[in-house]
Amino acid sequence: MSNPISLLVRDLHVDYEIFEDRRAALRDRIVRHQGTGRSVVHAIRGLSFDVAEGQAIGIIGSNGSGKSTLLAAVAGLLPPTSGEILVSEEPKLLGVGAMLLPAATGWRNISIGCLALGMTADEVDARIHEIAHFTGLGEALDRPLRTYSSGMKARLHFAVSTSVRPRILLIDEALAVGDQKFHKKASARIEELLAGAGTLLLVSHSMRSIEQNCERVLWIEQGRLRSDGKPAAVIEEYERFAS
Repeated sequence: MSNPISLLVRDLHVDYEIFEDRRAALRDRIVRHQGTGRSVVHAIRGLSFDVAEGQAIGIIGSNGSGKSTLLAAVAGLLPPTSGEILVSEEPKLLGVGAMLLPAATGWRNISIGCLALGMTADEVDARIHEIAHFTGLGEALDRPLRTYSSGMKARLHFAVSTSVRPRILLIDEALAVGDQKFHKKASARIEELLAGAGTLLLVSHSMRSIEQNCERVLWIEQGRLRSDGKPAAVIEEYERFAS
């Protein structure tokens, strides 16, 4: 018997506006009575796919192809222009960077990040030392976040973000940073999350990360689904296209 569907996407379209030069746009509208100063980006164009509970799905494609937009839409951060997204549980997008404070210590930021992910104060107190240990940052946790390198910040973000156990986990390039030792820890943590029958959508430019962690790959190009299948076959097709 096949697993139930945890995520269903049907004919999804996501458009958004960009403003190239707001001052120029305002001048054109008021003084010259011309131009809108904006353009519409058709980021997702008619995507449809299903994901079964417990599946690990890799999402690949060129820069600007719509991968991150798709995850943001599934997470409920971007409204669809049309189409529908149905989920069995609330998806969680890995990444709490926007919620962390540069002037606060690593310890303080662990607390802030965990609270932002929905933990209670008691749960944070019970787990903060475990999360701190996973970062491997040691005494650096006593320093402000602004003094951290990009790799150190990535460790902190990943440790906090994966401290919850969502049934549907969305990861955008989380495994593309850090040294080899931390890569192994990150991969083991993802496997641990999936062992709980969770569902994973992983966006990455690292084909190695995709092959190690995913059983199926979606290739998205210019907002459209180009291929859907086993990792080796889809990655080979994509690399021929990209070369």
